[in-house]
Amino acid sequence: MPTTLNSAIVCRGAACCAPTWLDLSVVARVADVYAALPAITGKLELEYEGELKGADTIARELIRTAVGRVFSKHFTDINFQPVIQWFELGGELKLPDLATTNERHHQLSKIQGLMEHIGKLGVQDRKDAGAAAAAAEMILEGLWAHRRIGRSEERGYYAEKPKQPDQRDSREGPPRPPRRQFN
Repeated sequence: MPTTLNSAIVCRGAACCAPTWLDLSVVARVADVYAALPAITGKLELEYEGELKGADTIARELIRTAVGRVFSKHFTDINFQPVIQWFELGGELKLPDLATTNERHHQLSKIQGLMEHIGKLGVQDRKDAGAAAAAAEMILEGLWAHRRIGRSEERGYYAEKPKQPDQRDSREGPPRPPRRQFN
């Protein structure tokens, strides 16, 4: 990992995961990788100068893909339906950047079935707030990477809206091409 990216993650982790003297442990989270976007995009701008999407979009897609792969590796046989259903029933979760580790852990613990699966990421003690919260966030990011739930900067995590079926009547047959206009 480049020094710039590594430094950004460590600094972000120290600032956000241990904002008070009461939080003695520092745990890296997926959100910390997003905090390193300026370092990532600076490198991408040099290598993808002509790219139409933009370095920020490419960097976010790379992170999402990486999280999705890690998620798939650890959670191939796990049913996350209770977690997804929690969001579908109206649950939303916005984790403020400057929330303490205990606040994050408390908010994440409210999601039905989420903390049951953190052991797959190596977290043995659910009461270890930092590690448990980081693992729970990783699970939510993985569900988002696989498009099972939604996520945005404004709303946080939420239920992905189901795609509406085509409103055409099935008796109509295939769609017609548009009519030509005659003057």
